[in-house]
Amino acid sequence: MPSTKTKTSTKNKKTTKSKKIARKRTLLIVESPSKAKVIGKYLGPSYNVLASVGHVRDLPKSRLGIDIENQFEPGYINIRGKGDKIKELKKAASSASRVLLATDPDREGEAISWHLAYLLDIDPQSECRIVFNEINKEAVKEAIKHPRSIDMGLVDAQQARRVLDRLVGYQISPLLWQKVRRGLSAGRVQSAALKMICDRENEIKSFVPEEYWTITADYGDNFNASLSKYNGEDIRITKAEEADAIEKQLSAGRFVVESVKTGKRKPKPYAPFTTSSLQQDASIKLNFQTKKTMQIAQQLYEGIDVKGIGTRGLITYLRTDSVRISSAAKEAASEFIANKFGKEYCSNNSFSNKNKDIQDAHEAIRPTDINLEPEAIRDSLTSDQFKLYTLVWNRFVASQMSAAEFDTVTVTIDNNGYEFRTSGSRLVFDGWRRVYPIANDKDSYVPELKKGDELNCIELIKEQKFTQPPARYTEAGLVKEMEEKNIGRPSTYSAIITTLTGRRYVTREKKNLVPTQLGFDVTGILSEYFGDIVDVEFTGELENQLDQVELKKEAWKHVIEDFYGPFSKELEVAQNEVEKIEQEVVLSDEVCEICGKPMAIKESRFGKFLACTGYTECKNTKPILKEIGVNCPKCGKPIIEKRTRRGGKIFYGCSGYPNCEVSFWDKPTGELCPKCGSMLLEGKGKKAKIKCSNENCSYVKPEKK
Repeated sequence: MPSTKTKTSTKNKKTTKSKKIARKRTLLIVESPSKAKVIGKYLGPSYNVLASVGHVRDLPKSRLGIDIENQFEPGYINIRGKGDKIKELKKAASSASRVLLATDPDREGEAISWHLAYLLDIDPQSECRIVFNEINKEAVKEAIKHPRSIDMGLVDAQQARRVLDRLVGYQISPLLWQKVRRGLSAGRVQSAALKMICDRENEIKSFVPEEYWTITADYGDNFNASLSKYNGEDIRITKAEEADAIEKQLSAGRFVVESVKTGKRKPKPYAPFTTSSLQQDASIKLNFQTKKTMQIAQQLYEGIDVKGIGTRGLITYLRTDSVRISSAAKEAASEFIANKFGKEYCSNNSFSNKNKDIQDAHEAIRPTDINLEPEAIRDSLTSDQFKLYTLVWNRFVASQMSAAEFDTVTVTIDNNGYEFRTSGSRLVFDGWRRVYPIANDKDSYVPELKKGDELNCIELIKEQKFTQPPARYTEAGLVKEMEEKNIGRPSTYSAIITTLTGRRYVTREKKNLVPTQLGFDVTGILSEYFGDIVDVEFTGELENQLDQVELKKEAWKHVIEDFYGPFSKELEVAQNEVEKIEQEVVLSDEVCEICGKPMAIKESRFGKFLACTGYTECKNTKPILKEIGVNCPKCGKPIIEKRTRRGGKIFYGCSGYPNCEVSFWDKPTGELCPKCGSMLLEGKGKKAKIKCSNENCSYVKPEKK
């Protein structure tokens, strides 16, 4: 056996060796703990990967934090509660051979790296910054080979946005507290978005519908054509008398084919997702709110433990304006598509951004590995992760596929100068539609016809219609409009909508965003006294100026100076002239059980509630109970609609709580299951069915025929 001395000597050598490795370790700092865990596995023991857990320095919450007299110098402080984290990072940095800052590859991530460099005494001009667009071993190791200095264009653009938002929010919000009610806010970009929603609602309220008529000729066998012109001019029928007169002329005439035009239509695929288009598609196709989309996308980006493979990021960086795709990703897609669908489906498509001035820092959102098909890794994903990953994967694969091809035919039919028109199409090659089908891709029937053919009209169908008001904004519609008008940035859209609904400026009715009276009141004040703040064009132009700061073509403090001069004057006028808006007191049918005074319906950011009108002497409040006309199957008391404390999600529970704890996520119907006697519930969604609340019972109520 070896001697004790030999054992000790060996142990000391190992200890010395481990200390040397520890001294030589590179410190790599990311934002997210989950990202740090994943990257740590890739890099091994020679790297110490830590997370800053977001920002470490920011403007103070308790005061403005901007020295207006000193060229708007921001007074950054260490964020409260981050003391231990900062100490940990400083200690790790002091013993590291070098420090690499690997925060997210956008303006905010660059600013976080800049603040970390300040705290850790790192020269921002040194090669301390690395970026990667996707989280996998190859991408991270490649990024480490190419460190760069901190990009002060990105940092200054973020500083300018932060200071602008602080100046607006911290100086207008107190005014709203005084003149409207406490707890309100007036963000720079959110105010412009709120104005858009309120303007749309006003359009709807003031809309006057106009009558018009359509005439369709039915020729049988699902073949019909619509009246479109008279003597070569577009026709609009506004009265029943006009429709009747035209019907008589048509009935006396003959329907003769005037022309038959055939052709081909080759729709090209959509570009891969940007942040905005992902939010829109997820809202339309998956019914995800923008906040949910971004949360799930963050999970897919930071890393998922895939069975048989390990932990890795499944999609590239989720905050991007770019539609660019790397050459390596294109090559991988081409090979995959050729093997799975055939070479005829391959097309090396490229896409370009509308805004040419934006730096193309990173790619569109795409899967990090195209070979990881959604179905193959479904067991490693939650239901929502699977849905969103499938959407991203399908969109990217489709973007690199050949155009679809349709045979088209357009037929015009004449009757005494009245022109009827119809068109049809037939899919002859699905191309990219194979993985990304479109709802209106169904073939439309037109029989074989030639010029001069006379058609037998079975019936003339007259329909009275009325013009419709513009639709309310959905989340998808608002995101699209904000992007088109250059309001905010895709990374801020989710926060904007969350703030508007959280402050009760806007409520959701199904998928629609509807302004409340409070939203109208706030918008009214801002429109009258701070026209630029809510002006869409002004807000969009300010975004362009921030882009110029990013490109180092504009000094960020000059942007602030140009904005603040007029704004400060508007603020002074508003403080002197805005009159307090008295909130209407809406009395309920209930009286206070403590003092006997009437209870009023009040509203907070958590929803409506009852409050005693004897306030401040009596501070009694209680929730509004919304009965649904169904009694509890256990105790017989009414079931009421409730909301969760976190997130405000609707559920249904017994009004006898806490003595009775019966509750349901879906709305009870009042009917009992014929198989087990449990309550039947209404499912959610268009294809929802009425089913049993008992998880062990499979009963589903048959649909009425």
